Amino acid sequence: MYDKPAIITFVLLLAGTEGFPSENNRKLSEANCGYQSCTPVKEGYTNIHIVAHTHDDVGWLKTVDQYYYGSNSNTQKAGVQYILQTVMDSLKRNADRKFIYVETAFFWKWWIKQSDSMKQEVINYVNNGQLEFISGGWSMNDEAATHYHSIIDQMTWGLRRLNDTFGSCGRPKIGWQIDPFGHSKEMANIFAQLGFDGYLVGRIDYQDKEYRWKTKTPEVVWRGSKSLGESSDIFTGVLYKEYGPPSGFCFDILCNDLPFIDDPDSFEYNVDDRVDEFLKYVNDSTQIYTTSNYIMTMGGDFNYQDAEAWFVNLDKLIYYVNKRQESGSKFNLIYSTPSCYVKAVNNETQDKNWVLKDDDFFPYGSDKHSYWTGYFTSRPAVKRFERLGNNFLQVCKQLSALANVGESTSLDNLREVMGVLQHHDAVSGTEKQHVAKDYARQLQRAIDGCENITNTALNKLFNNETSKSESGYTNTVPLKTCPLANISQCVTTENADIFVVTLYNPLSRSVDKLVKLPVKGEGYNVTDKQGNTYVNELLPIPDFVKNIPGRNSSANYDLYFVAKNVPALGWKSFIISLDNSSSLKPVHSTKSASFLTVDDSTASFVINDDTGLVEKMSLNNISVALNQNFYYYKGFVADNGDSEKRSSGAYVFRPDGNINKTNDTAELNLFEGSLVSEARQNFNEYISQTVRVNKIENYIEFDWVIGPIPASGPNGIEVVTRYSTKLATDSVFYTDSNGKEMLKRVRDYRPTWQLNNSEPAAGNYYPITAKIAIRDEVQGIELAVLNDRAQGGGSLNDGEIEIMIHRNCLHDDGFGVGEALNETAFDKGLVIRGSHFLTVGNLNDQNGNSISAIAKDIAQRKLLDTWTFVTPLEGNADEYKSKYIMEYSGLRSALPKNVQILTLEPWKDSTFLFRLEHLFDYDEDSLLSQPALVNLTELFTGFDIVSLEETTLGANQWLKDSDRLKFRTNSTLEQLLYEDYNTNIEYANVVKNTWIETPKIKQKSTLKDNLDGLEITLNPSDIRTFIIGIRRF
Repeated sequence: MYDKPAIITFVLLLAGTEGFPSENNRKLSEANCGYQSCTPVKEGYTNIHIVAHTHDDVGWLKTVDQYYYGSNSNTQKAGVQYILQTVMDSLKRNADRKFIYVETAFFWKWWIKQSDSMKQEVINYVNNGQLEFISGGWSMNDEAATHYHSIIDQMTWGLRRLNDTFGSCGRPKIGWQIDPFGHSKEMANIFAQLGFDGYLVGRIDYQDKEYRWKTKTPEVVWRGSKSLGESSDIFTGVLYKEYGPPSGFCFDILCNDLPFIDDPDSFEYNVDDRVDEFLKYVNDSTQIYTTSNYIMTMGGDFNYQDAEAWFVNLDKLIYYVNKRQESGSKFNLIYSTPSCYVKAVNNETQDKNWVLKDDDFFPYGSDKHSYWTGYFTSRPAVKRFERLGNNFLQVCKQLSALANVGESTSLDNLREVMGVLQHHDAVSGTEKQHVAKDYARQLQRAIDGCENITNTALNKLFNNETSKSESGYTNTVPLKTCPLANISQCVTTENADIFVVTLYNPLSRSVDKLVKLPVKGEGYNVTDKQGNTYVNELLPIPDFVKNIPGRNSSANYDLYFVAKNVPALGWKSFIISLDNSSSLKPVHSTKSASFLTVDDSTASFVINDDTGLVEKMSLNNISVALNQNFYYYKGFVADNGDSEKRSSGAYVFRPDGNINKTNDTAELNLFEGSLVSEARQNFNEYISQTVRVNKIENYIEFDWVIGPIPASGPNGIEVVTRYSTKLATDSVFYTDSNGKEMLKRVRDYRPTWQLNNSEPAAGNYYPITAKIAIRDEVQGIELAVLNDRAQGGGSLNDGEIEIMIHRNCLHDDGFGVGEALNETAFDKGLVIRGSHFLTVGNLNDQNGNSISAIAKDIAQRKLLDTWTFVTPLEGNADEYKSKYIMEYSGLRSALPKNVQILTLEPWKDSTFLFRLEHLFDYDEDSLLSQPALVNLTELFTGFDIVSLEETTLGANQWLKDSDRLKFRTNSTLEQLLYEDYNTNIEYANVVKNTWIETPKIKQKSTLKDNLDGLEITLNPSDIRTFIIGIRRF
């Protein structure tokens, strides 16, 4: 299509750019960073790697800005700008000193305010290895409430900033998750795919820790993905003291420990005592590790605000402990970093077989009554808002790329705020109330900014003027969104007699969408560009929705219609006009039907006439006896003096006694329509629900409204829903890992250590980011519940799924947040609205019809839902139709069902960041688990790909240059493929052989010199990342 030599020249220029591209590449030739800069270890000694670090929460007790500037010091004495400034001053004083930094959000905030001379100093420290970035994400993300899509994005953006600024010397090599409250298998996989050599964690369950200490297995190789196998392996170590210094050796200005006083003439002289105390500690603590290297964290929360207080004493500690070698001591202290530590361990253990870990580190218990499983659900409104933020971020990035909008500060702002939201005290819900409000404020402001981009992009595309780089276009369409649609409120749809609805679909395949809009008229017409009329219907908005505090709407009805085939990476527009003469009138309640379905739907449910509760459901030709009801736990209340007195709080779920049923019956209203049928249930003054089926979906929706939860005390109330069946599940259930791989769970059991569970409910709760499922292996049935935000739950009884929805905790749990979790809005207890999507399928169905395929389809459409834009019309509909493109796809053909474009966004120098993902694990579906081929030659409608180079997952290193450290293990891939997953071995062998025979799994080629007929191979669970150059036409 284009002149081939020009294409190849562009590719070669791109391929030859170190670190893609960095303003500091010219300085890298003088660099001595990375493993080259590590202080040599001493053979025959136990080498103590002193790691000077600070842990800087991107919001927790104070807001992000308060932490950076040091304000609100009555709450916490913490100012990040002082940390970074004084650390740089201290590094200048002694070239042996090293320091690591983690939270790129804070570093970047500091960096952009620095002078050129200071920037050059920092570059020098990075290039000589004194300053090393670890992990490198925008924040240290949570691992329970985060989705892999958002984790990848926040890691990528932090790594992008570091790479742009420091080149390869700024590229992290180690994952550093020292404070999150449990660790996920998918996080290990992500770190492996980022090209990291190791992963160090701080918190694991106290019983797991005791076992590892006894068996000397604090360090293992962790397999992050059963499908990716060895390529997802990563060396993982548990730090001895989480991330703090030895007791008595905190030299920070926030601490009160004795400094080294080394003047022999001083009456305060204490060097000998201090060294003796330290040597006793290291002699004890090093016993559980199996190499001659030991990592010692010297820092803590917001430490090093006066960095010299630390470094002066660390200099003395290192000097005086090493001086003891003259009298026979075998301990050698060095300034080091986590990467230098991992490298030293690797050098020493080339012939060692490490234990291979294949499960995860959830749930986390810090003592027998403190299971940190409450935060899986805490602050459900924040959790839902974060999920919406990711949805819109993908829309904004895609439209920026498709419409040639280019890079934008507004897009960067949304990237960065979403990175902040992934922090382990943000989406986790473990922050103070004023901080939660600040997160919401930041996110709303960033969304508002990115709406300017989507408006510009859509207008360019509406007018077919994407070749213009400027924002001007022939005609302008005012596009608005409906941010309060969750409470059936939208100014435009309520007040306009005629308006346009534009549905943008961020998925890589077309979708059918049941559109729901709040309106106040009693009759409407829905048409498309061709004048086709769409069946629609009106259902009255439930009173329990109308009464949600803060709702300010005149809408009385929800308008429903089905938008068929909304194009992939594209949109479809509809004209909606008020027509009071329409023969389609609102659906009214009926008392006669207890069996609810809609025409042509495979979904139905039965309501018991006496109780008003669901008692049976049918989906996908399977009928299951089902009882669904709401329950609550009362939170335990005590003074947190010890384990027995631990209160339920923002982190900890600890019920006071058994579960309580909300009500045996529900007040009931039934509505039966041609598109939607629903049962509306009122359980009590703070719990209501709509159970809904619709014409196009193979799930049953449970749309609940919870709150205000009574706060009269003394105990808080923690609300759960239970889906109870007669399925024989034998204590087994399944939960997702950050929305990716499903993990087998067994009640009251841990795969790698003996559990003694003193909290039967909390100790069996797991994070549910996207899905929880139970299976009856005899009947061959799986029942799954998918959610719209991160939650916690489990299967506390056979045949049952329990999910916590909302909680108020009237006492703090004593783990630092310092206030009760009792959320309010509009001077009342917080009301939340959300949905569960229940589906069921046959375990033996394959060929694209498996229950895994059904559930993944639902999960994808809920994660990346169509985004609704509305436009009030002042002229007539025909004029709009004649001026604007009303249907468009960014793809020339939709991708296969098992593949999605995970990322499409403007990157740098007129390139795009582009990721393709295989959605299935190797054993989930006989058809969709096969390797997939994607032809990139003519993939997009608005441009061609003219260059392509593959990178690691974080897009900060060419894949061909990635060479991770190798750690041998004592187990093989085959054993893990079949172990504990109920895998059909014969079937798995077929899939696995197909997979391994695919050349790309052995070495993923950059493919840069075969652009004609270009096909990308994706094996099960693959995510492949590329920098692409494009040419528009």
